Amino acid sequence: MSDTVSLSPGDQSPDFSVTDQEGKVHNLSDYTTQGKQVILYFYPKDSTPGCTTQACDFRDNMARFVTEGYVVLGVSKDSSASHGRFVEKQELNFPLLVDEDLSLHHAFGTWRLKKNYGREYMGCSRSTFVIDSDGALAWCRYNVKAKGHVDMLMRELSLND
Repeated sequence: MSDTVSLSPGDQSPDFSVTDQEGKVHNLSDYTTQGKQVILYFYPKDSTPGCTTQACDFRDNMARFVTEGYVVLGVSKDSSASHGRFVEKQELNFPLLVDEDLSLHHAFGTWRLKKNYGREYMGCSRSTFVIDSDGALAWCRYNVKAKGHVDMLMRELSLND
């Protein structure tokens, strides 16, 4: 689809104000005002094997991200109830943003044409965006693999000691 957004490092991040699984509002401007860097990662579906692997990798590395001034936010089109169950079952230590209307997916260009076994359909492209405290994209990648993604991200951000 030619109207799908493709963001690159250096681009200004789309602004957002979205609720999480508990109904708490997360505004990008609040984080940037506090000097925080945001890791915003999009994943297809709560409680699926790949998405669980990726979420647990973020969970297990959260101390390092927080120490370096990062906030991690997961995003999918699942409901707040689904997110709540996922957070509780996996003991996730970061918020999951609710994007049932796909507005955040469209703003970041993660709702894309996908192909699976010859079938084409629209769906979430697993993607990650690192937003600097000035609101610019420091790093972004579309179509990432769930397994090993957090380790790769940490290497890219020079967070592996």
